[in-house]
Formats: sequence, C-alpha cells, structure tokens
Amino acid sequence: MKLLKHLVFGIFLIVAAAMIVPAHVYAAKTLRLAVTDIEGLEMLQREFGAFRDVLSEKTGMEVKFFPVPNRTAAVEAVKSENVDFVLTGPAEYVVFKKLTDAEPVVGFSRPDYFCSVVVLADSGINSVAELKTKKVAIGGVGSTSKHLAPMQIMADNGLDPLKDVSVVHTSVDLGWQALKRGDVSAWGMTTDKFIKLRAKDKELQPGAFKVIARGPDLPNDVLLAAKHVDPQLINTMKKVFIDHSDELVAAILQGSDNKKYSGMKFLPTVKDQDYNYVRSMYRTIGYPKFAGFVE
Repeated sequence: MKLLKHLVFGIFLIVAAAMIVPAHVYAAKTLRLAVTDIEGLEMLQREFGAFRDVLSEKTGMEVKFFPVPNRTAAVEAVKSENVDFVLTGPAEYVVFKKLTDAEPVVGFSRPDYFCSVVVLADSGINSVAELKTKKVAIGGVGSTSKHLAPMQIMADNGLDPLKDVSVVHTSVDLGWQALKRGDVSAWGMTTDKFIKLRAKDKELQPGAFKVIARGPDLPNDVLLAAKHVDPQLINTMKKVFIDHSDELVAAILQGSDNKKYSGMKFLPTVKDQDYNYVRSMYRTIGYPKFAGFVE
C-alpha cells in the first residue's frame, strides 16, 4: 500500500512538472508576426525591424516576419496556424475576431486618433444635419478613421449616410483640395491629418475651416494572438510590453510610417468589448455580420 502511494505521488509530480512551461522552453520558440497594412518583407523590415529586434531580445524568442499581401491573406494565415501574432487596425480586428476567434494581446494607442467632419468656415453649414442631400468626401473604403468613422459620425447625428448624403471616396490630399474648391460640402478625416494639412496649407488660413462634428477617440490598433497560441505565452508577451514599454515604443517609432504612434502607450488591458463602437460602424454601412472586410 505504501509503495502504491509513493507511485501515485510520483506520477502526480511528473504530470505537474509537465504542466509547468519554463522560460527556456519559450526561448527556443520562433514567433511569426504579420502586420496587415504593410506589404512585402522589405517594407516590414524598414518599418518594424527595430521593433522586432527588441521584442526578440526581451522575450528571449526569435520573432520572424510573415509578410501578407492583404488582410484576407492574414486571416487565412491565422486560421491555418502559419502566423502566431498579427498587428492590425480596429476595423480589421473585428473581422479577425469573427473569423478566427483571435485574442487581443496589447493595444497600440494613438493620441488624437479620432475623426472630424470639416467644412469651410464661410459655408453656412453648422451641423451634420445640414449636410443632407450634399456631397461629403471621406477616405478609402474600409479604413477605420477615414471611412467607417465619418459614416458613423453622420449616423450618430441623425443622418443615414447610405441614403441622406452623397459619399465620395477619395485620398486624403484630393479630399482636402475638393473641400477647398467647394466640390464637396464636407470632408470626414482623421483629425491629426486634418490639422497637419491645415497647418501647411499656403492658400487658406486655419480659420478658413470649421469642425462641425467629431467622433469619440477610436479603439486602438491591436496586437492579436491566434487561437492556437498558448495562454501562458500570451501572458508572457503582455508582461514584456509592460516591463519594456519605453524600449519597444522607441523601436516602433524608428519606422517612418509609424510616426502616427508618436506619444503612444501600450495597453495590455485591451478587451474585445473595446471594439464594440467599430461593430456599430459596420452595422451603419450595412455589414452587420462582421464576416468580411469592406472592399
């Protein structure tokens, strides 16, 4: 009987030890990272190479880029377990969550990340309601801040953006020029881009423009983990972002396109419900199932 007890206890110790994953086991693991809005390995290296190197050093794991040509390819890579972590935007996250049940790991905050609806100050337009039947310029299809957000602002202010206004999708620069010429009555755009264009404009003074509505601060870009990633590894990643925040921020800002993250903070408390406002945007534009990207 005593021998049996020792045998059972020994088996228990073996099972318990197997359930504990020591740090050196993760140290040998290779993590595959995709970024949805960057195409090609060369651009990934340029924008996120320094960030990858610091992340590798601080986790003790090799982090390798997994280039994806588009968001749909990134979803398929997650579903087929070819990618472990993906950095993506808020509109993309909602679709990733629906199609892959990926888990948010850490938010990449962007100061002043919200949308404004802008008109010319002498246009006589003082509210979103007055845009009914008029032309409104917004950004590229599928963008959180340039498409979905301005459409939601109009909905939040009583308009049906699919019926009550004539929406014109255009680039940032062309939308700005269209507003200045009076080709459109309003322009919905990420606020930081509006402020930069207004500051450098050589034709009109800042006072020539007026914001008639702004949306709430938008949910953040997010690093998400594929469903196959071990929960303990996710916790390890969260701790790395907490303990080495300054170094990781400095590294990510070395990318020229990543200047949008200036002044950022990593948010390891990010939750799925933080993106419910984005889900409202999808419903507003007629995509209530969140089952595909808006193209």
